[in-house]
Amino acid sequence: MNRNRLGAIFWKEFIQMRRDPGTLAMMLGIPVIQLLLFGYAIRMDVRHLPTAVLDQSRTQESRSFVQKLEATGNFDVRAHAGSYEEALDLVNRGAARAAFVVPPDFAADLKRGRPVAVQVLVDASDPTASQNAIAAAQMVGLQVNLTTLAGRLGIGGVALPLDIRVRPLYNPALRSAIFIVPGIIGMILSITLMIITALAIVRERERGTLEQLIVTPLSRSEIMLGKISPYVAVGYVQMTAVLLVGHLVFRVPVRGSLLVIYLETLLFIVANLGMGLFISTLARTQAQAMQASYLFVMPNVLLSGFMFPREAMPPVARQIGLSFPLTYYLQVIRGILLKGVGIRELWPQTFALLGFAIVFFAFSVRRFRKQLE
Repeated sequence: MNRNRLGAIFWKEFIQMRRDPGTLAMMLGIPVIQLLLFGYAIRMDVRHLPTAVLDQSRTQESRSFVQKLEATGNFDVRAHAGSYEEALDLVNRGAARAAFVVPPDFAADLKRGRPVAVQVLVDASDPTASQNAIAAAQMVGLQVNLTTLAGRLGIGGVALPLDIRVRPLYNPALRSAIFIVPGIIGMILSITLMIITALAIVRERERGTLEQLIVTPLSRSEIMLGKISPYVAVGYVQMTAVLLVGHLVFRVPVRGSLLVIYLETLLFIVANLGMGLFISTLARTQAQAMQASYLFVMPNVLLSGFMFPREAMPPVARQIGLSFPLTYYLQVIRGILLKGVGIRELWPQTFALLGFAIVFFAFSVRRFRKQLE
């Protein structure tokens, strides 16, 4: 190895890097931005879970019990259900992650020292969030028991008056695979399709084959649509393979309609392909396209709810997570597979994915020019 030749090629690469300030800025700036963002946003202690309450007692004691739940910081009461079916529907739709069902004789049984059962419906599709909710609910029950029995400690054989009965929904065994595998479907589609299409236009430009596309009578939208069409089939193959393996190997249930899954996945695939094409129209080199793609990859992993509960994130991080299609698709795929919900419950996420697909594809077409720069 010749030191002079090595030094020359090193200096040549350094000069080349300096001539590409865009790539250099992304290489240096993106890691710092992501460190600040994710260091602030990622938290494992899940708090402020959206909660529904079915208070059939409607007494001072039941209201005090609900206040104790909110005082823990683990629950935010967002809805008061009028029936058990409504409380269960709120959890099904994702409007609440937990629901407390207070029986009609709550106050009377507490005063008489009789056991009274409060049911907790917990969305256990996310084991981390559900375990925290279960622990917090049991802690509140223990506090009520200690307060109620404070004057009866000298009496032997006194039964605990409040019985917190937790009913984990959708994932009773709290298995992590039930939560992770549906998320892997969205993660694979998001990363692979976005990076592949991000390199599409840039690769054509670097190889000199973009001229052949420019001189054809094809319109801009036809060129863009033709580039993403084959990858729709690729995305469906990826999703089907992961879904099949997850069901057979990890016993992930399929409680909803497969047709709805494939329709929703089409919107998600087009949204990610459009995002990739948009990146490709902004970048001048494949290195820039890869760096820009990675700018979206890490937020997808960490802010969408794939690995970490969104309820544990600060409000700013949750708002940033809403700007990625994967956030909505994870709610869709987990809702259909684990809860068996349909379009009626998932229409907000469906319209969000449709909006992403239209906006990203329209931006890509608008940015693409049938001329050499």
